[in-house]
Amino acid sequence: MSFSSLKKSSGSSISNLTAALDKMNKTGGGRGPDERLWKPEVDKAGNGYAVIRFLPAKEGEDLPWVRYWDHGFKGPNGLWYIENSLTSIGQPDPVSEMNTQLWNTGREEDKAIARERKRRLHYVANIKVISDSANPSAEGNVYLYRFGKKIFDKIMDAMQPQYADESPVNPYDFWEGADFKIKVRKVDGYWNYDKSEFATPKPLSEDDEKLEAIWNSQHSLKDVIAPSEFKSYDELKQKLDRVLGMTASTATAASVASDMDDVAYPSPEPSIVAPTTASADVEEDDTMSYFQKLANDV
Repeated sequence: MSFSSLKKSSGSSISNLTAALDKMNKTGGGRGPDERLWKPEVDKAGNGYAVIRFLPAKEGEDLPWVRYWDHGFKGPNGLWYIENSLTSIGQPDPVSEMNTQLWNTGREEDKAIARERKRRLHYVANIKVISDSANPSAEGNVYLYRFGKKIFDKIMDAMQPQYADESPVNPYDFWEGADFKIKVRKVDGYWNYDKSEFATPKPLSEDDEKLEAIWNSQHSLKDVIAPSEFKSYDELKQKLDRVLGMTASTATAASVASDMDDVAYPSPEPSIVAPTTASADVEEDDTMSYFQKLANDV
């Protein structure tokens, strides 16, 4: 799609995005410091504020976001397993397989372990930083932004409002989108985004040349979920066995349950509703809060 085609489709592309959302919801990994990534910062009290603008899909990409899953948990020997899940690219993953085995034993202790190791959901999109007092040098630049389900739900609510007096807004649209005000608070020790909200819709710029320059400067989302970003099944299985202190021959559901009785896992939620399907791989409500807590506990 050319930039001129992007402008002509402004205002109508929201139907395509909502259709993609419906399809995604009916179907069932960053690896470290990355200069392409931006994230909000908080002060000593745990409060943070920034304004960003979600950007449309760049040329050659169908959607303005990608999603992936990973796993993060601590083994009984103190080692951590933090790896992208191969299920993100439609391939079998050893942790998901083990979680399914644990869940299907029917034992509550096995289900508890599976819940602790469940998949964590991430979204990644291109953004332009409008305002960031904690990091002024980021203002005006284009970055990748990784966020969790809670913020994505706010995007969905903007595109699919629940009330008759609200008009649908495509947050990713250059001309009819809206700035997103990120408001971070610390609630019970975790980052909370409940007060974040979209501003009144307005063009990102009145200058099409500037908009096209922004569009051309966006980062590839396909690269985020490229196969090279995921370890092979065998590599992940070896890592999993090492974290659990087992060899492949002993990694059965029963032995795992026995070995994991004393695991202290820094879960971001005091209680987790059991999944209604046979698999315990359910989505994490606030991925970013989970990784903030994880970083503090390491």
